[in-house]
Amino acid sequence: MSNRIVIDPVTRIEGHLRIEAVIENGVVKDAFSAGTMVRGIEKILKGRDPRDAWAFTERVCGVCTTVHALASVRAVEDALGIQVPKNAELVRNLMFAAQYVQDHVVHFYHLHALDWVDVVSMLKANPVEAAKIAQSISPWRNNTAGHFAAVQNRVKKFVESGQLGIFANGYWGHKAYKLPPEVNLLAVSHYLDALEWQKDLVKIHAIFGGKNPHPNYLVGGVPCSFNLEEVNAINTERLNHVGSLIKQAIEFVEQVYVPDLLAVAGFYKDWAAIGGGLENYLAYGDLPTNGYGDPSKFMLPRGAILGRNLNEIHEVNGKNVEEIKEYISHSWYSYAGGDANGLHPWKGETEFNFTGPKPPYTQLNVEGKYSWLKTPRWKDHPMEVGPLSRMLVAYAKGVTDVKEVVGAVLKKLDVPITVLFSTLGRTAARGVETQVVAHWMKGIYDDLITNIKNNELRTHTRYRWDPATWPAEAQGVGMTEAPRGALAHWIKIKDQKIDNYQLVVPSTWNASPRDGKGQRSAYEASLIGTPVANPEQPVEILRTIHSFDPCIACAVHVYDPEGKQVHQVSFY
Repeated sequence: MSNRIVIDPVTRIEGHLRIEAVIENGVVKDAFSAGTMVRGIEKILKGRDPRDAWAFTERVCGVCTTVHALASVRAVEDALGIQVPKNAELVRNLMFAAQYVQDHVVHFYHLHALDWVDVVSMLKANPVEAAKIAQSISPWRNNTAGHFAAVQNRVKKFVESGQLGIFANGYWGHKAYKLPPEVNLLAVSHYLDALEWQKDLVKIHAIFGGKNPHPNYLVGGVPCSFNLEEVNAINTERLNHVGSLIKQAIEFVEQVYVPDLLAVAGFYKDWAAIGGGLENYLAYGDLPTNGYGDPSKFMLPRGAILGRNLNEIHEVNGKNVEEIKEYISHSWYSYAGGDANGLHPWKGETEFNFTGPKPPYTQLNVEGKYSWLKTPRWKDHPMEVGPLSRMLVAYAKGVTDVKEVVGAVLKKLDVPITVLFSTLGRTAARGVETQVVAHWMKGIYDDLITNIKNNELRTHTRYRWDPATWPAEAQGVGMTEAPRGALAHWIKIKDQKIDNYQLVVPSTWNASPRDGKGQRSAYEASLIGTPVANPEQPVEILRTIHSFDPCIACAVHVYDPEGKQVHQVSFY
């Protein structure tokens, strides 16, 4: 028996992703990923001052907040040959790392954990037994019977009122859930703890960038100054507060997030054989220690893996016009030279060509164009991007901290490294990365403090700030790693204005439709072979898609005024 189901929207964070899956005999046999909004930020940017681009691109997403601005200023700096001072590099690295730690924790608890945690089941839990389990894996201060009982009573009031609030649309009671009630109670309690904790860590963005979300950036450096005695500058009090927030982040990651991740994973080891999908992984890398122009010194290394061969890491060059290309064979765009052509982003076009059915759809025409996402390829290979790709590249390149934490996690779960090529592995890789980056953040902070003590206070260079010093034409690329994966902005400047601007973002890599050769991208490939016990409650599909941490706003940017999809799950 064959059924085609539609899940729309998929994301818990913002819902412009649609998945259609063909299920035969309880297993996904085919899948199609569609972005359901129009992309148009590139058109908005054309003709503007390049130095202002970061303020526009940063707002294509309310979640990533900082990485689009970072990619943007780097693109302009690359085009104009601008080097930023060491302090600016350190501040940018701190903001980058803070975003990672906060975003990964939020993803686990608030966007992904509920695919594994049955909220209603926790009502049956014994708080005393839950506390014993929690205290056996972590010294976290809220792992007490009294705290768990209070959380249980709060949720019980929701259930008894018939209003589950934020937990309303879960598939509670689904047989795919395996956690005992006490572990479910532990996880829901820490869900609420994480809500409180995460809002503090992003104060690092407010301290260095003025606000969060969308902290301020600046071509040539960062928009803050250091003066240990000045109330209006980054002074001793604010620097001490940053240090305190980093200490709290390490504590939360190591006492709450990682223990919970390992505890939950222990009940779902069968998912180490599900959701692997593509065998190719791409990472641009980040956290420079010797300037953005020297990727060999990145703490998160750059590279590509093909065929899961960890013995060979391929070099990646965003300026090579033969490496990265975007195709539109199954996307609602048109290229002047024909839709079968792939274009490097410096030559990229953003022209709409919507000839399909108007939303709401009942079923996409997947033989034709079916998404507002373009289809990027690296040397014509579909690539997975994200924490798993970054950790695989770092592991294969011998990054000591990554190898140690990966080894510890694999030993704790008693599984081989091959389990990383899966839904469970993708989720575990995010936890590994969070622990590593949290500690790196402490080292970056210490380096900044040392610089300031040595009276190195510069945070910006005015080199080539005057457009009169610019060449008539210039082009550059700014590459970084958003929490969700490889992110790059390409810019072409002509007569001091933006002539062309293209973004290729993580969810464009992962969530895009097939290319002209019929090659699936990461989301579509990962779903093949996924078991689905109940097509009307496809929690298994959500597990795998959510393991990528889908966020589609930066992949598709402007609302289609004729399109409003309001149903959540349709069954055909």
